[in-house]
Amino acid sequence: MIVYFTGTGNSRYCAAFLGEQLGDSCLDVLPLLQSGAAADLRGERPWVFVTPTYAWRLPRLVRDLIRGGRFSGSRDAYFVMTCGEDIGNAAAWNRRLCEEVGLRYRGTLPVVMPENYIALFTAPGAEEAKAILAEARPVLRQAADWIRAGADFPAGNTGGLDRLKSGPVNSLFYRFYVRTGPFTVSDACVSCGKCQRLCPLGNIRIQEGRPVWGDRCTHCMACICGCPAGAIEYGRISRGKPRYQCPE
Repeated sequence: MIVYFTGTGNSRYCAAFLGEQLGDSCLDVLPLLQSGAAADLRGERPWVFVTPTYAWRLPRLVRDLIRGGRFSGSRDAYFVMTCGEDIGNAAAWNRRLCEEVGLRYRGTLPVVMPENYIALFTAPGAEEAKAILAEARPVLRQAADWIRAGADFPAGNTGGLDRLKSGPVNSLFYRFYVRTGPFTVSDACVSCGKCQRLCPLGNIRIQEGRPVWGDRCTHCMACICGCPAGAIEYGRISRGKPRYQCPE
């Protein structure tokens, strides 16, 4: 079974592509995250966890979902992590997570996708995004071949900088940068409530027709990139930048 989490669609795209290649089912964990329910899943085929990369690691909400859930049947676990450039030393942390929950770690594969973390970086334009997606598809086909053959994903080369990024930098990122204070909404807001529906942690409520953010943000960028009116900004950082939402 392919289990995925997505904020702006990159991981959904990869999960759907792998599902088609493997003839396997895909499960979006958003309802589980929003309800707070523990995952209780069974599958006879390998587990393929498809997620974004947050500060060179698995998103903490995905880590906690796996840690607190029950995945019965197959014990094999593959990780496909979408990223703008690299995943640091995420593989080592995924291996530890599998050891903790009793899954057999089969490898971690980075897949470069269009940048979507506009709280810090710039998303590509439409043509550049299409080119990046075209380059990602052969990587995903190869991933499907390895999974189908029961082979491990190849281990990537990691060094001291990768360990630093996935270790101390990851912790500092969550401690000091993942904040909701900079989020604002302009008069362009049409009160559609989409941002509230998309938030995986139920961190947005609509008050007097406008979104208000709580303090449980994971910086998935679903609200800002999914806003149909382009009314949400992340302080001055996002102003004038293109929003990116991966096509389904």
